[in-house]
Amino acid sequence: MPKPLPTKLQDLKEHVTAVAHSYGLDGFPIIYEMLDYDEINMVAAYGGFPTRYPHWRFGMEYDRLKKSHEYGLSKIYEMVINNDPCYAYLLESNSFIDQKIVMCHVAGHNDFFKNNFAFQHTNRSMINEMANHASRIRRYMDWYGVGEVESFIDCALSLENLIDVNAPYIVRERKEDESDRRVDIESHVARIPNAQEYMEPYLNPESFLEKQRQVIKVEQEKKLNRFPKNPYRDVLGFLLEHAPLKRWQADIIDIIRKEAYYFAPQGMTKIMNEGWASYWHAKLMTEKVMEQNEVIDFADRHSSVMVTSPQNLNPYKLGLELYRDIEERWNKGQFGPLYLGCDDMAKKASWNTNVGLGSKKIFEARKVYSDLMFIDEFLTVEFTRKHGLFTYTFDKRKQQYVIESRDFKAIKEKLLASLTNAGNPHIQVVNGNFENRSELLLEHIYHGVPLDLGFARATLANIARIWQRAAHIITTIDDRLVCLSHDGENYQENVVGS
Repeated sequence: MPKPLPTKLQDLKEHVTAVAHSYGLDGFPIIYEMLDYDEINMVAAYGGFPTRYPHWRFGMEYDRLKKSHEYGLSKIYEMVINNDPCYAYLLESNSFIDQKIVMCHVAGHNDFFKNNFAFQHTNRSMINEMANHASRIRRYMDWYGVGEVESFIDCALSLENLIDVNAPYIVRERKEDESDRRVDIESHVARIPNAQEYMEPYLNPESFLEKQRQVIKVEQEKKLNRFPKNPYRDVLGFLLEHAPLKRWQADIIDIIRKEAYYFAPQGMTKIMNEGWASYWHAKLMTEKVMEQNEVIDFADRHSSVMVTSPQNLNPYKLGLELYRDIEERWNKGQFGPLYLGCDDMAKKASWNTNVGLGSKKIFEARKVYSDLMFIDEFLTVEFTRKHGLFTYTFDKRKQQYVIESRDFKAIKEKLLASLTNAGNPHIQVVNGNFENRSELLLEHIYHGVPLDLGFARATLANIARIWQRAAHIITTIDDRLVCLSHDGENYQENVVGS
């Protein structure tokens, strides 16, 4: 069971909170709870929430975390939840210096959750909402049987990334009545221009105009009868609204969809969020919180968080260094037309107008950017060279990973591609009545990365089960348009174009 903070840690919490506020951090009230390593593994398996609906995947995740901890492969120091108040969990066996670092780190996360635009639409009482979800699903298991409900949850969970992550921030389409969608046919009829009125019947005979009117009318009717009217990015939402589901099945999909939208901003801001927390735990510790005799221990803990392997990009390290780079550039005035237009590389390297806008700029960045925009805006040639960034690929001949390119454009493009749509493929519903058979047609918007056919096949089977008709998806494989189809029992691949 969670334990209250000892007096020493309660005093530390108040000190860290006061110091964080003095630097301008503004978060929710924080509630800390102490857990032993087994309890923190259980909470981590539930995604940081103490209560979730029962499902075997949480048990598997707990087993993985427990073994990883016991074998010394990893250790969870803390967890923090985007909630108001903010809940954070401390590992009971942490040393006092560990708890200091964790509290400073949590202060950064808490500020980011409250102020970054991506989290403004999230449910700030999600800890209670998760408990309600668990209660409803347990009730369904009592009513309809554990096997049937869990099997349906398996099916729905395979689709949890098929949401429109940008939906909370933009309006895809406005509500229209039929009169808005109908066009003025006469205004779309193409007439051959003429200067003499008497030539009109000869240049634009009525039969010629009527033929155009009929074509326009047919196209308009097709558009009006299209289902959906426009491509629909939120596949899970489309299934929830239009699939022939039982009430309990619809509720389960709604639960999974709400939780997917809750977690989506964390995927959209992983680099920024972890970088911001790392920036502040380093700054608060080195400037206000750390004692002199804790320097070595702090350096050891901090370096273990910042370590980067050649094959993996560490979001903590990348985010931290980008914030520091932004702060330095804006303090020195290394931005704007004058700086960017300077062709003297020596002058540019020593450029320093002492404008001191670094702190203001990083607070602005943490408020209005997601990872995709953050990297696009602030990753520079100088930064990639300074930190030795590169792209890599697997060499089949050598059977090992090799450096592919150190070119800035290639590095930036690959990084942005991995962040687009939170790293998930763009899938959208284009026809809910495909070939007039009530079958579902999806489209994969191809950006150079093909679908994993194994995952695509299993996902299509689950969509077909929910839709209760065949499901199809148009994608690109080896520069050919291919339609993947699954009717719930049989799977097919058909080339439809090149």
